[in-house]
Amino acid sequence: MGVVADWSFLTNHARVMLCIARDPDARLRDIASTLGITERSAYGIVTDLADAEYVVKERDGRRNRYQIQHHLPLREAASRERTIGEMLDLLGNTNGRKPRRSRKRGTRP
Repeated sequence: MGVVADWSFLTNHARVMLCIARDPDARLRDIASTLGITERSAYGIVTDLADAEYVVKERDGRRNRYQIQHHLPLREAASRERTIGEMLDLLGNTNGRKPRRSRKRGTRP
């Protein structure tokens, strides 16, 4: 096999959104460290998401708390019938709920 390129299926914007969904109190430093990007990049992406109203920043003392607007549609023309919340659920964020596990056929809940 050849060398695997350094790439991801998700954009950094989607990855930042997932970080915020998992931890609304995350600091830019934490987001950057988790994703392997600079704090400056994390700041720019969070600003993009806030400007597009996908994320609302709320000041909480000296820190920011983020709130994702789950009801908003995705930006891509082909995906506009899907919401941010649906995308986050698909990618593994369940808003604090345990993920549903599929039952085996013939078993009771």
